[in-house]
Amino acid sequence: MSLTISVRRGTEADLPGVHALIVELAVYEKAPNEVSNTIEDMRRDGFGEKPIFEFFVAESPEEGIVGIALYYTAYSTWKGKMLFLEDIVVTERHRRKGIGRLLFNQVVKAAKEEDYKRMKWQVLDWNEPAINFYRSIGANLDGEWINCNLTAEQLRRF
Repeated sequence: MSLTISVRRGTEADLPGVHALIVELAVYEKAPNEVSNTIEDMRRDGFGEKPIFEFFVAESPEEGIVGIALYYTAYSTWKGKMLFLEDIVVTERHRRKGIGRLLFNQVVKAAKEEDYKRMKWQVLDWNEPAINFYRSIGANLDGEWINCNLTAEQLRRF
């Protein structure tokens, strides 16, 4: 069976399917208990008074949402407005079929249309398929920067 895929901007009605893919990603990244984000959180943060993220979905008429690309605007003191691609997720049974590339292309198109000065994202060092894809498109894989973060608990204690 050939899967027909279309990519479109995500809507509030897509959030249950988007959240399910986020949970699937956490399992893939060996962190199944780390997702604390809820559909309600996503509704508020993506469609509330001050939306802070946008997304695209890849869907098929037969199966519904099979992939997502979620991104937001960040700001570089050196470059200005920057698009940060948080995640591309394709459901496991449809990986390696070009769906991730379709989603990535749509995010790049949005970055160009909205005049972003840079696009950034991260990839886990063990995710060879993603690393190989990013190399194939000529992306810079920067080993110089160290990722830093504070958890919600660390923020409370600070």
